[in-house]
Amino acid sequence: MSDTAISPFQIPNIRLFIIFRVLFNARFYYPVFSILFLDFGLTLSQFALLNAVWAATIVLCEVPSGALADSFGRRNLLVFAGSLMVIEIALWAFVPLGNLKLLFWVMVLNRILSGMAEAAASGADEALAYDSLQREGDIDDWGRVLERQMQFQSAGFVVAMTLGGLLYDPGILTRVFSFIGQPWVITREITLRLPIYFTLATALLALLTCLRMREVEQTPNTTKHSGGQPLAAAFRLVWQAARWICNSPFVLSLLLFGLLGDSVVRMLLTMTSQYYRLIEIPEALFGVFGSLLALFGFVIPGLARRLCESRSAVFNLLLSASMILLGLIGICFVWPWLGLLPALLLFSNMFLIGFFLSHYLNQATSSEQRATVLSFKGLFLNLGYGGIGIFYALLLAFLRRQTIAAQPDIRETALKNQVFIDSLPWFVGYFCILLSLLILIASQLLRKRS
Repeated sequence: MSDTAISPFQIPNIRLFIIFRVLFNARFYYPVFSILFLDFGLTLSQFALLNAVWAATIVLCEVPSGALADSFGRRNLLVFAGSLMVIEIALWAFVPLGNLKLLFWVMVLNRILSGMAEAAASGADEALAYDSLQREGDIDDWGRVLERQMQFQSAGFVVAMTLGGLLYDPGILTRVFSFIGQPWVITREITLRLPIYFTLATALLALLTCLRMREVEQTPNTTKHSGGQPLAAAFRLVWQAARWICNSPFVLSLLLFGLLGDSVVRMLLTMTSQYYRLIEIPEALFGVFGSLLALFGFVIPGLARRLCESRSAVFNLLLSASMILLGLIGICFVWPWLGLLPALLLFSNMFLIGFFLSHYLNQATSSEQRATVLSFKGLFLNLGYGGIGIFYALLLAFLRRQTIAAQPDIRETALKNQVFIDSLPWFVGYFCILLSLLILIASQLLRKRS
């Protein structure tokens, strides 16, 4: 810490870290994500395969990218991530339609670049910001930085969700132009790429933000080099960080909790449009409720910061687990409209889990391996998401066969709805069993360590 502590938001890298997080994550196509792929001409199975490619890319690149950030510089990895984001969105924005084979392979490349960008940014941005605060300010202000970052990111998400949904609706845009005296008829062909064009603009701004960042001088162990030696050092960092995590019961337990909680909540988040339809929410309000969820980002980070200051990590993690369990039980009833309440309770835990993981991991990790350890966090979260994705795909196939056997004449739409409803209680059992195992394993690890 410097002799005279200053406000964390006076530190340039802190401000740029917050701006980068907003721009990197505020993607205007999110409210119409699955529909957008289908409207481009892809099938549901191709959409599922593309998501698997994206997750696999992140898993493969996550930890190596963190080690490279610790060896070659966090800013360099962020510039690389910003460049990849620009390329992946540009491919999507300008790919020609009509040739479905070409479209699919371009989208495969898009998903690979997107996964690489996520992996390169994950850990590097947070490590750079944390080290900047440690060098120029008061490290005890990290909670305030996280709180402000999540609040601004939520604001960006609100704008992206609301505007993205509106941009994709030709009827709304036609009425808007008619209201201002322009009798233009907007078609789906026009609106198809509008959310992507807006995201391309934010990608360019994210890259410019990375270019303005400045590297923080590290200890000799983390000084940047050139040639083959630093590459070997990067992989040594991976091994050292993995051993340190395995020998740190609290950190390992924390990552396993993040794997479980994040995977369950994130899997259901990807199915929100299906759930909203079942609880009779009009499609025009999907983006609005996505924005409502994002508004929790203004409140929950402050609550999480106060919990970290006043309560133990065990209490906070069990509180988050209890909220997830209540949300999972509530959505099983599929109440019309009232089903929003357990869904919001469940999905708001993304903010709690993200805050707790960042706060406790940065607190426990030394500077020379911070980006690598934070990349392990990303690896755990994406392994959890990929694992539950495989489990859920097998479950849906099983439930589909059961439903068809019981109701041979059921229509496809009704079949999809019934299978989804029948799958929801399985999440409760899945979460309870794995949470019980995690508590047992964590207590054993901590007991042996003490």
